[in-house]
Amino acid sequence: MNERILQVTQNILERSQHTRKTYLQQIDKQLAQGKSRAKLHCGNLAHTIATCCSQEKQQILDFTTINVGIISAYNDMVSAHYPYLDYPHQIKDTLRQLGHSAQVASGVPAMCDGITQGQEGMDLSLFSRDLIAQATAIGLSHNTFDATLLLGICDKIAPGQLIGALSFGHLPTIFVPAGPMESGISNKEKIHIRQQYAAGLIGKDKLQEMENNSYHSAGTCTFYGTANTNQLVFEAMGLMLPGSAFVPVNTQLRTKLTELTTKQLIKISQKGQSFRPLAHVVNEKSLVNGLVALLASGGSTNHTIHLIAVARAAGFILTWDDFSQLSEVVPLLARVYPNGPADVNQFHQAGGVPLLLKLLAERGLLHLDTPTIYGDMQDYFKEPTLEQENIVFKPVIHTRNTDIIAAPNTEFSSQGGLKVIDGNLGRGVIKISAVAKEHHKLTAPALVFECQDDVVKAYQNGKLKQNAVIVVRNSGPAARGMPELHKLMPILSNVMEEGYRVFLVTDGRLSGASGKVPSIIHLCPESAKGGLLAQIQNGDIVEIDAETGSMNCLTNFSQRPLFQLDLSTEYQQSGRELFHLFRKNISSAEEGASILF
Repeated sequence: MNERILQVTQNILERSQHTRKTYLQQIDKQLAQGKSRAKLHCGNLAHTIATCCSQEKQQILDFTTINVGIISAYNDMVSAHYPYLDYPHQIKDTLRQLGHSAQVASGVPAMCDGITQGQEGMDLSLFSRDLIAQATAIGLSHNTFDATLLLGICDKIAPGQLIGALSFGHLPTIFVPAGPMESGISNKEKIHIRQQYAAGLIGKDKLQEMENNSYHSAGTCTFYGTANTNQLVFEAMGLMLPGSAFVPVNTQLRTKLTELTTKQLIKISQKGQSFRPLAHVVNEKSLVNGLVALLASGGSTNHTIHLIAVARAAGFILTWDDFSQLSEVVPLLARVYPNGPADVNQFHQAGGVPLLLKLLAERGLLHLDTPTIYGDMQDYFKEPTLEQENIVFKPVIHTRNTDIIAAPNTEFSSQGGLKVIDGNLGRGVIKISAVAKEHHKLTAPALVFECQDDVVKAYQNGKLKQNAVIVVRNSGPAARGMPELHKLMPILSNVMEEGYRVFLVTDGRLSGASGKVPSIIHLCPESAKGGLLAQIQNGDIVEIDAETGSMNCLTNFSQRPLFQLDLSTEYQQSGRELFHLFRKNISSAEEGASILF
């Protein structure tokens, strides 16, 4: 076992002694209370079964059976969650045949960042994670359930569901993925057309045609953004069936996996063969396994926020230093867009998550002795196949495409996909795996903007034709809800292609879709809370070295007043006026950008 992996795991455990102990005491108290449904009064039970058929009523009133709570993120406008429409019926049918039952405990919001990017609704995106956690807890608070199935995939939804479910960590819990859509046009063509549109070389009709061909059907988007990073990381943590993350949507194998997931939940329930409550599956070792898989795959920068919040919900204190220390020893073993041209379907065909985990285990970078919802970690090196309509898990021996998943004893980079940056402007992160080596360093004057729309206007007016550190402030959690700044990617890519050197520095987000533009994001403290971004001015010289993890303003600004932008008018309309308490109480990105902890 790699010594750094062991040391980081031990560091997490030691700094979390009190918080983890407190959390487990709460879980043990819930377990000691026994089957919660048995403690409900007659009126409570009557309400519980009012809509059930006679067979379901009998099953739920029989306290020897299992009643599963389903938390669903279904809606019919977000492609990743549309397939969940029929999942509850399938789950109930499977359980009914086994003498058990299920109920949809609650539906949670499933906001699509792809729809809200560049719009007012994006200001609510990050906030939705904690709201989803609360909605999950409210659904499970009916206390009629013996186990939980989480139906959720995308950016804030799946982490939010897991955070909420950890409040009921005495219950066995499994994620039920739905799979990616079929591949559309290539990522290279997508980028090209978006940059052409940003430069004014093509019209909106051509851009719309491309986008329609890219996002074209039910299923998860096929680039390796936050949604698909959720799936990979949670599989690596043992929270779903082996090899199930990227099985395509609406296939027979996908249907059979949902059926097997339901049956497996019974096996790990208190009535089953191997009781595995969620609180024991999410431990310090599974968290490190998730972090290692994130780094080795070049996953979404959003998980430098979400995994910290998830860990805290389980009683662990995770830090950016843990990410940084692991990144030094975890190699990049996968190249999936934006780290390479392939999409997640091609990654899956090359061997997918099971092969990635196998390669990591061979390097001594995974804990193999942590509980999983199915078998043990060795089983997660296998992929599901159908034989005579039954699922058989077969070992993945080697990569089927060495351009996507590295061959044995090789790697695409000696270090993982994420890097923590520190200096006199604060601390942030960069998805260094997506950035060409020649763009890892820059010393240039700052161009300071208060929002991404101001950068767009400067580009359109020809004011970005220079080497520059593009500073976008007032975009942190407490300012604007930490919106994603994807309007900047096509135009800054164009600036780079014109021969200029740029670096983006911001307290906002870019998520898993950040690409070749070198970007230091999530800067803490944010400008709205007194961060030093609020002191920087146009022309200040900024020196950045992403390889050593340093960023410093070389101009002395210590005597300058903090610039505080009045954002009150931006807290109105599109529901933003309802989230004042979030903006007032949210923690920093480095602390998980949460109102819950």
